[in-house]
Amino acid sequence: MLDILQNVGIPVDNTDRKLERMAKACMAVGQIKKSFAEVKSANDGVFLRTRDIIVFENNNYGEKIADASYDNIRRYDLKFLVEAGVIVSSSSQTAQTTNNPSRGYALNPDFANLIKQYKTKKWESALQEYLDKIVSLKTELERRRELNKVPVTLPGGKTISLSYGEHNDLQKAIIEKFLPLFGFGAEVLYIGDTSDKFLHLDKEALEKLSFFTLEHEELPDVVAYSMEKNLLYLIEAFHSTGEWNEIRVRQVKQKLKDSKCTAEVVFFTAFENKEIFKKRAKDIAWETEVWIADCPEHLIHFNGYKFLDIHKD
Repeated sequence: MLDILQNVGIPVDNTDRKLERMAKACMAVGQIKKSFAEVKSANDGVFLRTRDIIVFENNNYGEKIADASYDNIRRYDLKFLVEAGVIVSSSSQTAQTTNNPSRGYALNPDFANLIKQYKTKKWESALQEYLDKIVSLKTELERRRELNKVPVTLPGGKTISLSYGEHNDLQKAIIEKFLPLFGFGAEVLYIGDTSDKFLHLDKEALEKLSFFTLEHEELPDVVAYSMEKNLLYLIEAFHSTGEWNEIRVRQVKQKLKDSKCTAEVVFFTAFENKEIFKKRAKDIAWETEVWIADCPEHLIHFNGYKFLDIHKD
């Protein structure tokens, strides 16, 4: 299945496990147990809900996916397949909201017909006929990335472009709203992007501060430095994961200690709104800070003993 998906232009530059999950989800939607010949499509009128997909994978592919993971099936395992038109949603035929629990998925009949020809004499011609009908998702995603770039203006006036997406929208808010309010003139030394890990990097400035090498996975989304206060901001833009929890803070503090970083470091987790923050509040590490984009003029301090007197009138 992965070979077929790659041939029709689905990106396969991902971890082995994520690719395995995508392939299994595709086969589950087509209700394939042992042979591509038994594939079902939207023409058969059977649309599987995400919970049905979990049950099918657990029963037939040796998976042990929790029933509560149904949203991950939609957001991760099916995402590219739906975007590429390999899988169609029942909502494309009837008006349904994205999170409707009755929403179902089926294989595109053209794709179902294609996989029946896999490793037969008709495969090459069937593949070419299918490709003539579609634009590969890889090509389409590149086009979308260029059209939907998120422009960001750094404190010094330089403009960069982040890839389109909620995570990068939050990074834009961090740079354009948070830092002007709480950054004490901080300059952005590093920004990661979903499509370019080192989109903006002032390596020389980080080396002067004896910051640890940038290959480490612990690197946050945004690093900024205030020369006025000698404060180094390590900021995570929380989307589905990424808060500063106790383990991550401990790991990074040890690396900063080993590298003999000369700045005073402050850890910030940024959230889009209070609702998302409330869901992750229990995981936030003590002695770190929280900023919420839709309440930009306020901060939340975890262990803010040094701030106890500032609200006195």
